[in-house]
Amino acid sequence: SSYAVSRKIEPFYKGGRVQINRDGKFMFCPCGTKLNVIDVETGALHSLQQDDEEDISSFVLSPNDEILVTGSRALLLKQWNWRENKCVRTWKAVHIAPVASMAFDSTSTLLATGGCDSTIKIWDMIKQYCTHNLKGSSGVVHLVEFHPDISRLQLFSSSIDYKIRIWDLNSSKCVATLDGHFSAVTSLAFADGNTLISSGRDKICMVWDLKTRESKRTVPVYESVEAAILLPEKGDFSQLGVKKQGLHFVTAGSKGILKVWEVATAACVYTQPVPFESKEEASERSLTQCMLVPERNEIVTVSVEHNIVLYDAQTLQLRKQLAGYNDEVLDVKFLGPGDSHIVVATNSPQLKVFELATSHCQILYGHTETILALDVFRKGLMFVSCAKDKSLRVWRMNKDGRVICVAQGLGHAHGVGAVSCSRLKESFIVTSSQDCTIKIWNIPESLTSKAKAALISSPETLHAKVTERGHDKDINSVAVSPNDKLIATGSQDRLAKLWSCSDCSLLGVFTGHKRGIWCVQFSPVDQILATSSADGTLKLWGLRDFSCLKTFEGHDASVLKIIFVSRGTQLLSSGSDGLLKLWTIKTNECVKTLDGHEDKIWGLHSNKQDDMVVTASSDSCITLWKDVTEIEEKEAQAKQEEQIMKEQELSNLLHEKRYLKALGLAVSLDRPHTVLMVVKAILKETDGRKHLEENIVRLRKDQKEAVLTFSVTWNTNSRNCHEAQAVIETLLKHEAPDSLLQYAGIKSAVESLLPYTERHFQRLSRLLQASMFIDFMWQNMRLADAAQQEDMTL
Repeated sequence: SSYAVSRKIEPFYKGGRVQINRDGKFMFCPCGTKLNVIDVETGALHSLQQDDEEDISSFVLSPNDEILVTGSRALLLKQWNWRENKCVRTWKAVHIAPVASMAFDSTSTLLATGGCDSTIKIWDMIKQYCTHNLKGSSGVVHLVEFHPDISRLQLFSSSIDYKIRIWDLNSSKCVATLDGHFSAVTSLAFADGNTLISSGRDKICMVWDLKTRESKRTVPVYESVEAAILLPEKGDFSQLGVKKQGLHFVTAGSKGILKVWEVATAACVYTQPVPFESKEEASERSLTQCMLVPERNEIVTVSVEHNIVLYDAQTLQLRKQLAGYNDEVLDVKFLGPGDSHIVVATNSPQLKVFELATSHCQILYGHTETILALDVFRKGLMFVSCAKDKSLRVWRMNKDGRVICVAQGLGHAHGVGAVSCSRLKESFIVTSSQDCTIKIWNIPESLTSKAKAALISSPETLHAKVTERGHDKDINSVAVSPNDKLIATGSQDRLAKLWSCSDCSLLGVFTGHKRGIWCVQFSPVDQILATSSADGTLKLWGLRDFSCLKTFEGHDASVLKIIFVSRGTQLLSSGSDGLLKLWTIKTNECVKTLDGHEDKIWGLHSNKQDDMVVTASSDSCITLWKDVTEIEEKEAQAKQEEQIMKEQELSNLLHEKRYLKALGLAVSLDRPHTVLMVVKAILKETDGRKHLEENIVRLRKDQKEAVLTFSVTWNTNSRNCHEAQAVIETLLKHEAPDSLLQYAGIKSAVESLLPYTERHFQRLSRLLQASMFIDFMWQNMRLADAAQQEDMTL
């Protein structure tokens, strides 16, 4: 009856500088107005959210991991206690344009900020004031670095004029400029106190002698370099071509691979092999950043596609990859024998396979255009993708979780928009395309038998066994029946059709939807087909007579995907308005509506155990939902049992005349009527008023607030007004006005009490007058009676 979000895979990095803390456990990634802190092991994240809703333009973490400073477009600097998500201090940046770069000195006491206004400011983080204002750069100062030897008090900066400026902080003057680059300088690395390596987009790295302030050597790198980092002196880097002592550095740039260079000879001693054959432009996978994490012996790279990769520093073996941003997600499926992974088709030619436990992401290259749909075979080790490049590809997951492409098929005239795998065995695939045809592809045994599959070096080519023109418009969905004998298709022409699997002959047509059909699904238990359409309805059809058995109405938008859940007794549907609906087939009712996405939900799939669902949407989010029906039922039952126990206890307390405890318990149960009964019981006692006063005075503040709220309700009824007034009198007598004003909802309580209290007062006044008149009449009658008796005696 219910699902709850168990996890979300959201975009956490949209470009900009990434930083890793000293021990390599946490990564800091800017994402619009937030700064996300990611646990590298698990991929779990928490966000530092700014109040001003302005984008973060730059940030920096101090070398001792204690101070985190962010600069936003609102020209404010904020200091954070990042472990507790707290902003500790905010101050004006004094720049007249956003801060573009930041750096701490090695002692974590001085902070340099380079602005888009051509100035550099230096801040004393302990005394909290600006110590220097360095002018003289031209354009945006996109790079600032302190000299590692703090006794020198030097700052290095670079801006749009491609020069590296050296500032002496004792005199606040620029003491030298290192001129040699012909394009933007992208990084500075200090080898020792007197050697500096700079990298640039002019495809060179330069080695500078800081004593003479001259260039010692120019290393031509033949690619635009975004980062150069020095390899540590200690450590065995022989696998990276380091054979001799001396300085070596690693470059990352537009070719998307890491290279190791020897400073002494300016030679490239190691080039990272390209991990994939791809027809893409190199710029699509170029690297924007590279960092060394000495504590974990790792090199971390950041690519232009927002992927963050962690390599072993000594071998450049891939350890982990995190995907910082998914574009629109078009499809998602559970993968792996125990549904340990998910495979995702984002709006790109690459597939992403996420390991759910660690968030490690594999990126699969092969398709040349956007991947549109996915399907997974029953065992969860093989899956198929189809794309706009008119092809389909078959992928297989190895025991170690690595995925390789084992086959590809070409033959459609247009983009392939829907795919379905055989259900019983890994024997065939059905695809449908914008060319209005359905194709059935047989899978050769060489792909399914493990012994032969292990020997596959390049993908096999598949050929379509049968091709059939199925509809007059785009075919949006295709499904294979649980017994592998039938195929269903749903098209933009408002029709769903049933085909025989063996020869693709037409068996029947389902007509009834008013708009295009987005999804078709076979029931796992009955001879039923479910369809969903752009007309906002879901329909169930009998496979024998093609009649419509049920229609489910409730979505206000197109229903894009449907799946059977709860062993075929329920349907889960997703709409283009970002809503999920759970339907019970037997009763025709919508049991639950789940709001988990901002945009169209294109992907919807449940795991083999039927207790988890994954959804993927155009809002770039992937959400994992857990079936919480049992948990919620247990909670409700426990609550009910607790309630019964408390009620029993309450009646015992009243019986034993332990009124204070009874009052407290009745308040905690949130039972105004029971509290009223307790108050009435106290007032019936001898000295009831006194007892009530004693008990109310001893209540906690929150309990007094609750009793006051109840009194407001009682006071509306003349039958209970005396009890209400007794409570109010006690509170007014024993609580100071200041403490009464602190009560929650006191304003509305007073506003409600006044008119009714006045009414009760007037009613009692009238009653008093009436009783006085009766008394007067009675006295008169008594007098008349006495006079009469006197006469008689006379």
